[in-house]
Amino acid sequence: MRIVSLIASATEIVDALGLGEFQVGRSHECDHPAAIKNLPVCTAPRFDISGDSREIDRRVRQTLREAPSVYRVFDDILESLGPTHILTQTQCQVCAVSLADVERALSNRFTTRPAVVALEPNSLADLRNDIMRVARACGVESRGAALVASIDGRMLKIAALARATGKHPRVALIEWQEPLMAAGNWMPELVAMLGAENLFGRAGAHSPWMNFEDLVAADPDAIVVAPCGYDLERTRAEMHWLEGRPEWPRLGAVRQGQVFLADGNQFFNRPGPRVVETLEILAEVLFPEAFAPRLERRAWEIRTPVRSS
Repeated sequence: MRIVSLIASATEIVDALGLGEFQVGRSHECDHPAAIKNLPVCTAPRFDISGDSREIDRRVRQTLREAPSVYRVFDDILESLGPTHILTQTQCQVCAVSLADVERALSNRFTTRPAVVALEPNSLADLRNDIMRVARACGVESRGAALVASIDGRMLKIAALARATGKHPRVALIEWQEPLMAAGNWMPELVAMLGAENLFGRAGAHSPWMNFEDLVAADPDAIVVAPCGYDLERTRAEMHWLEGRPEWPRLGAVRQGQVFLADGNQFFNRPGPRVVETLEILAEVLFPEAFAPRLERRAWEIRTPVRSS
């Protein structure tokens, strides 16, 4: 068995299923576990990803007008690896290499026909199904069932502790800073599991664009900013898009010190086994009386308000 994973969450699923030794290739975004970085890279973005939020959004839109995808698949590298399984996704053409990208690469020059396993994680149920889809394709279905049961059990314990507080904070999850986007897909489900109220974005639906006026009108109890593909440092650097607005200091969450930055790349935008840690991050920031800050500084931080002199 020779596995090439072209999506970071699938790479983590492979590892959690105990199949890491069989992975022979990865995408440019696969970075966990650390050993995976030694494998050949089979993909790259078609645009410069070093810009700010607004510039990246502009480049993505422009690239999609000019090309069928925002990613390149290196079919020569892919073919040289001789994969028996290629893992990709159909959920979002911007988030990661898609099924269509893989099919184009295979049609160009492949002489063999590897099994292509396409994941579609729009919800927590989909995430469970994706784990089982990979497990079945790789002949380890029992491991998949055990992994799903373990994830569910751990999440239920976290949810029970949060709900026992009796608190129901109203939460705004921000997935992109400029233009403003709320978190959708499985994220509203995680908030609901904790007994909190998600103000923007619907469970199982793509992340929606929103207006800053909507955020002001809702005046959430807590704001969690976890941009897609951004780590804490980059998220911190982009906060001027929000903090530069005159209404920002008047928001209740800002005044009460309830604005949090989180690592969207590693946790919030990666539908794999570490969804448990994503739930734990939300529990730590929303219910500090019930959860020790185990993941603070590594996965999240409090955003200290900028004081004018």
